This record gives sequence, structure tokens and C-alpha cells, in this order.
Amino acid sequence: MPRPLEHRANIVGVGLIGGSIGLALRAQGWHVSGVDDDGDRTRRALELGVIDGVGLDPDVEVTFVATPVRTVAEAAGKALAGTTGLVTDVGSVKARIVEAVCDRRFVGGHPMAGSEQEGVDGATADLFEGAVWVLTPTSETDDAAYARIRAVVSSFGADVIALPPDRHDELVAVVSHVPHLTAASLMRIADERADEHAALLRLAAGGFRDMTRIASGHPGIWPDICEENRVAIVAGLDRLIDALAEAREQVAASDRAALLAGLTRARAARMNLPARYTRPSELAEVRVPVPDRAGVLADVTTLASELAVNIVDLEIAHSSEGQQGVLILLIEADLAERFRGGLLARGYRPSVQRLD
Repeated sequence: MPRPLEHRANIVGVGLIGGSIGLALRAQGWHVSGVDDDGDRTRRALELGVIDGVGLDPDVEVTFVATPVRTVAEAAGKALAGTTGLVTDVGSVKARIVEAVCDRRFVGGHPMAGSEQEGVDGATADLFEGAVWVLTPTSETDDAAYARIRAVVSSFGADVIALPPDRHDELVAVVSHVPHLTAASLMRIADERADEHAALLRLAAGGFRDMTRIASGHPGIWPDICEENRVAIVAGLDRLIDALAEAREQVAASDRAALLAGLTRARAARMNLPARYTRPSELAEVRVPVPDRAGVLADVTTLASELAVNIVDLEIAHSSEGQQGVLILLIEADLAERFRGGLLARGYRPSVQRLD
């Protein structure tokens, strides 16, 4: 395969997410080309400096597909056929896309970021700073392709984790899709009651506004998301309905002890959400000798995600013989032994050293 020109990228779909990727790349000196089904949007992206040129550049290092989820597989296939570089996407549903796009140069992705702004006019170069960006490599994914995509999206300031595609869809249904539908439902209830009590929405401050903020997102993308991930979303909604029914019974029965126990558990879980770390002393280096074959990197990084171990940085060191290499990972020092144990259970022989 011819080596693509470095620091050149394509964006397919220059809306909010695609536009923000374009700006983040250009801020680092990349030359970015863009295409979109909407010619006005493409022209606007060029006018705003989101892209350098219009069209699909065949000699890029990476193409980002940022189209609606129902069209990602087709767009990714065209990008793979029309370019020599890597291809990734930003769709919030992964299993069906990854299954449909069977190519070692493709790495499924999903940045967990958004904005109340819409379209390319709302794009910002810092949209992904501090956000989680999920990659979904499989056993067929080329390790070098995964490592390069991971390095590029990490450069946007994102925290990158790896998950199997189906596991991603199950988890995102709980933390993103069901919450969005819940927020939208609460807003509909408030809006209906506002017709009866004009002051209701004026009282909707603080916690209510925080909880329902995500309902202000663009509604047009959600029918596709719900169709593509309907099994996991329905399961998540069923769990939520059961939890609300349980809370309803506790309130109706004035069961103070059960209410307090549930609220206390929820508060503790909320306060234990992961925090970012900044000091080297909080990190450890893990070196993992691995065979030089496809799928090893996916196996190690998805294991880290399943163990709730965040990988801060990653490097692949190949041996001169070409039969074995070493993965060098930076992780949270407090979780190093957990990760080491998981690796040992899978037959790897890691070494761990804290950074002091």
C-alpha cells in the first residue's frame, strides 16, 4: 500500500462534529479536505476555515466519517475505496457499522462530545478536550492503524478508551441514549404543565435545567440512533422504568429507609465518577511483550476498558526480529495491579513500574 502523505486528512460530513475535528486538525497544522451532501454546508465550512479545500483527497493519512449513523457504513466504504489512508467514524452506534465495514484500515470510533450549538457554525477546535473518545477495534483491526487513530484523536485532548462494538452500544444506551430520551420526556411533561401553570418553566432552574440540558441537542439525529441501537435502548428504558416504579412504590409507601438507601447509593456512585489526574506520580508504565499479529492491541486495550483502567498513552515497540513487540502503556498507578492481573489471566507477561 502506498504511504499516504502525512498531516493530510479528509472530513466526510462537515457538521458540528466533523467541523470540530477539522478545526482541531488544522490547529495542529494538518491540511484538511472536506465533503458534504449539502453544498451550502461545504461552502460554509470553507468560509469558516474548518477545511482547506473541497473534495475527497486520495492521499490522506486519515479520513473521518461524520455523517448520520444510517449512512456511515456506505460513506466509510467509499472513503476506503477512494483513499489510501486510514478511515474512522464518529457514529454513536457501532456494532452494525463495524460489521458492515470489514477492512483492516477501518477503526470504528465515537467521541462522547456535543454542544447545544448546531451545524458547522457551532464547531470549535476544543470540543473534544476532556471528552471520552471510544474506539472499537476488533480482532481483525490492524494494530498500527488502531495506534495511529488513537494518537490522532488523543491529540485533540480526548481520553481514549477501547470497547468491543456491541459492548459499546450496550453501555452508550445507558449513559447517553436513554438519558437523552429521559431528558426529552421530562421537558415534554414540563411543557404540558406549563400550559396549566404559567410559572412552572420560570421555576425550572438549577437541577432541572442541568438534568434536561441534553434535550436541547439536535433532534434530527435521534430517530436513526434509536433505530440502529433499538435493542440496547429498549433494554435500558425497561431498566429505567423498573427503577422508577420501585421509587414510586417507596414514595407511595413512605418507605424512608429504602428511599434513603437508594439516594445514598446514587450519591456515592455519582461522586465516584472518574476524575482526571495530572501528576506523573499518579501514573505507572506497563510493558507487555506481545506477538506480532493482528488483534493483540485490541485485546489489551479492550481488557483495560473492561477493568475500568484508563490508558493515558500508548506506544508500540517492534523487535528487530519482527516476530514480537512490546506494548508500552501509561495507566493510573492505583489500578496497575488490577490491570497486571487481568493481563496475566490472558497469558501475557507484563511488567509494571511507577513513574516517580
